[in-house]
Amino acid sequence: MDIERIAAGRCMPPFPVYDDLVGTLLAAHKSARAERNAAVAHVLGVCAGYAYADAATVAMMMARLGLESHACVRIGQTVDAMYVYSTAYLLQSRCGRVAILGYRGTEPTSLGNWIGDSDVGSESSRLMSGAGEALRVHAGFHRNVRATRWAVLNELRLALQGRSLLDPAEQLAQPLEALYVTGHSLGGAMAVLFALSLGREGDERSLVERLRAIYTFGQPMVIGGPLSTAVREVADRLYRHVMPRDPVPALPPSAWGRFDHFGREYCHTSEGWEPSAAPVRQLKSAADIPRALLAAFATEKRRAQDRYTIDAHGPHQYLAALRPAGRVTELGD
Repeated sequence: MDIERIAAGRCMPPFPVYDDLVGTLLAAHKSARAERNAAVAHVLGVCAGYAYADAATVAMMMARLGLESHACVRIGQTVDAMYVYSTAYLLQSRCGRVAILGYRGTEPTSLGNWIGDSDVGSESSRLMSGAGEALRVHAGFHRNVRATRWAVLNELRLALQGRSLLDPAEQLAQPLEALYVTGHSLGGAMAVLFALSLGREGDERSLVERLRAIYTFGQPMVIGGPLSTAVREVADRLYRHVMPRDPVPALPPSAWGRFDHFGREYCHTSEGWEPSAAPVRQLKSAADIPRALLAAFATEKRRAQDRYTIDAHGPHQYLAALRPAGRVTELGD
């Protein structure tokens, strides 16, 4: 297990992007099924996008957004032979009241990571819910969540106690009040599975009570149907974002077994992020996957004819669509 701790500093103008980001996060999503919050979506989208980078970069970008002087902890586990490439970033506000858990998605240059994404399991993988029910889940995604789950929980337990993630001996002003979980692509799938994995007793129940929302971007399906009632508590807090023509939310293909989306879905249109009339459905055939990959290298005219293109999946595409009007980017422009 690889754990790295970074202390974020303060930023010069034109930052921070949000003057009172901690206050914004504390005020949002106080009840289940609250309205989507554009500022929260932007902040969590940046966290999810830069989760592909190193801890120093994540800390810098989140400080620029307004989470100044926070603690950033990177938790990583790699086991090539098991197709495990699990990386989580946990950010704790300086006061201790807010935490953001962001999962890294599929690393583009890692063949093993791609193989793990395609491992839906020859037998049903099962994730036990606190209600005593069992859910069939995507085996590769589940394996990656499990690889770092206990280490993530140990850090969150410190946050619940009001202890600093940089120095557990330091008592902060207040304990954790609001937890947000996020991720792009595979990272979004892991964010959902982590939330589903939380038990209903002890510290894990305390985390469920503080879980404000899960925001995902280009997230594939994680649960095999039919859906269990055990997902309801998570579904009420899940906000899935889908760019037009992004093929990943339609995966795994139906030929690999039935999977379903749950939670609320938002699709980007010329008017902004609008609730979807119906969730994305599975691709019918795995043969559609290479076509979506090749579309990224086709001419603009040819690309426009394809239903899906992998270049619509990039985290930078989501970040460009998530930034609210009038706000500078995390890069200052």
